[in-house]
Amino acid sequence: MAEQIVTQSQFAKNLKKYYTFYTGGFITFVIIVGILEQMGVPNKILGYIFLFATILLYAGIGFMAKTADVGEYYVAGRRVPAFFNGMATGADWMSAASFIGMAGTLYLTGYDGLAFVLGWTGGYCLVAILLAPYLRKFGQFTIPDFLGARFGGHLPRFIGVVAAITCSFTYVIAQIYGVGIITSRFTGLEFQVGVFVGLTGILVCSFLGGMKAVTWTQVAQYIILIVAYMIPVVWLSVKQTGIPIPQIVAYTHSLPKITALENEFNDKASPKGAKEESVRAIFRERAAAGTAKLAGLEKDGPAFLAAEKQKLVDKAAALKAATDPAADPKAIDAAEKAVKAFPADAAAAKKAWTAEKAVGARAAPLKHHAEAFASAGKTPEEVDKNRGKAKKNFLALIMCLMVGTAALPHILMRYYTTPSVHEARVSVFWGLFFIFLLYFTAPALGILAKYEVYSNLVGSSFASLPAWVSNWSVVDKTLMNISDINSDGIVQLAEVVIGGDLIVLATPEIAGLPYVISGLVAAGGLAAALSTADGLLLTIANAMSHDLYYKMIDPNASTVRRLAVSKGLLLVVAVIAAYVTSLKPGDILFLVGAAFSLAASGFFPALVCGVFWKRANWLGAVIGMAAGLGICAYYMYITYPFFGVNAPLWWDINPISAGTFGIPAGFIGIIIGSLISPAPGKEIQDLVDHVRYPNLESDIDTKGV
Repeated sequence: MAEQIVTQSQFAKNLKKYYTFYTGGFITFVIIVGILEQMGVPNKILGYIFLFATILLYAGIGFMAKTADVGEYYVAGRRVPAFFNGMATGADWMSAASFIGMAGTLYLTGYDGLAFVLGWTGGYCLVAILLAPYLRKFGQFTIPDFLGARFGGHLPRFIGVVAAITCSFTYVIAQIYGVGIITSRFTGLEFQVGVFVGLTGILVCSFLGGMKAVTWTQVAQYIILIVAYMIPVVWLSVKQTGIPIPQIVAYTHSLPKITALENEFNDKASPKGAKEESVRAIFRERAAAGTAKLAGLEKDGPAFLAAEKQKLVDKAAALKAATDPAADPKAIDAAEKAVKAFPADAAAAKKAWTAEKAVGARAAPLKHHAEAFASAGKTPEEVDKNRGKAKKNFLALIMCLMVGTAALPHILMRYYTTPSVHEARVSVFWGLFFIFLLYFTAPALGILAKYEVYSNLVGSSFASLPAWVSNWSVVDKTLMNISDINSDGIVQLAEVVIGGDLIVLATPEIAGLPYVISGLVAAGGLAAALSTADGLLLTIANAMSHDLYYKMIDPNASTVRRLAVSKGLLLVVAVIAAYVTSLKPGDILFLVGAAFSLAASGFFPALVCGVFWKRANWLGAVIGMAAGLGICAYYMYITYPFFGVNAPLWWDINPISAGTFGIPAGFIGIIIGSLISPAPGKEIQDLVDHVRYPNLESDIDTKGV
């Protein structure tokens, strides 16, 4: 026992030495790339250097950590020290949603976006208190492993596999989407091509070494992502105030100025407010026209469609026939383009005019960044009703994210890798600390970036737009789009469309920093997306190879065959995920939030009851998990616009918070199913006691149960 502890201590010391050298090497690499930029090397070449150098680095770690040992492949040999497991958990946790999406969401929604910070951070308290130490005490390899052993039989394990695949697949799509955005922006590749290039980086980390390779790669990726996140926001803070503490100056300096500008934009009597109102009036007119056209289409169908097209044809003909030499050629071109772009059929017309109607949302007054639950309405009663909906969804989202955090299989698997139960508890602390560093900074970054846009972009000339606007417009029009709506040649805020997924990646360009910092941030975003994608793909492949194939189909399979099946499934799932991502099924933050609701509904009730309630049994687990996951998935399907069902919301809850219905259904199902059927046998109740209560021998066991 003493020898084992000494060996583990020496292992930890060696790791600290290796990663200290690695950090120094990475900083040196960034400095060298900066020198190349000053020497005139094109930005596109520098983008390729950052992209492929980091992918090759991760591939190298994956190759050095290759293994054919089952314990190493599934749980990294259960010898990852708490400090490094916390760092790996931080990288596994801080996905593209945290790195790319969170600050952008806070930029767009202000106060209301804090639901993500509160939910994701608070969830780690649930992990520490309710699950992490008990799952480590249980040992084994996967979350379905625990469900199969605790509740008995193959069906709970199988439902656990389905839940793990469902939530992890939804989550991994968001990561690959982030990879596609980064590679397409910084290499010039098409988004779909960038997705598959990034996929290569994902696979090389996990294909050869499983959890062992993924763990040590994630530690390296955390170092890159946190350095990449901190440098531009500190730089931006210094640029605006001269003080390198963004977490303070964002609230004391930039936020009051943002509030003053927001008041000016909303004041129709001020020069800026009058300009904004001229744009909003055009949006209101377009929305009204779209609404009228939709009503006419619904009433008269093809006849209305033909009449509308004829109006445009007649207008174009009249303009071309005009003899006035002062006739505007641009008006003629616009009229002809309108005829060519006219919808070909009723379905296309409905889609186009629905989008035209939707621009009415851009006609609303600007929401204040620091205002909680801001709402619009024609009457005070309507305003109060909308404010109530916003509060309800704020709390529902926090609950789903907190509970989902405590149920995500790729995070809970990390606590199987520690040497002991004590180390599992300590690693939760370190994980929360490393996550805190980014989460404490994200709100400040959203504020600093918003001040840059409000004070520098708004009011500038369309003839001299900054380069970052055109660069990002090429990547995706939903991320960056500016149109001169009122034709005055000046940028108004209402004319600017910025997607939340752009803010972090574009911050160095918005702040006018050297391109090397943009490349660094791209490398950080890539590290965040790849680290989480590695863990998710491994979770899916392990659930299918270990729980489905080995535990249920072929218990006598050799180690070689088990690992071969896992790697083959890893490849297949990755390719399918990349294809689905190329269809752009939703923004990053929604996909991630949906994954949390699915995990919370499918796993949390069964895991908590499995640990803390001896009476929970096979039937309760089956009913609870199936009901929770099924109701959550069903609600998302009928309410999320991507699927086209467009059913009304239940109690005004948004589809991202579908776990609001799935979590209670899961607990009710487990309670009812367990109470109407016999209690578990003594062997299972002894397993609960073993998991729940301290035992020195098992606490230091590095091999698991």
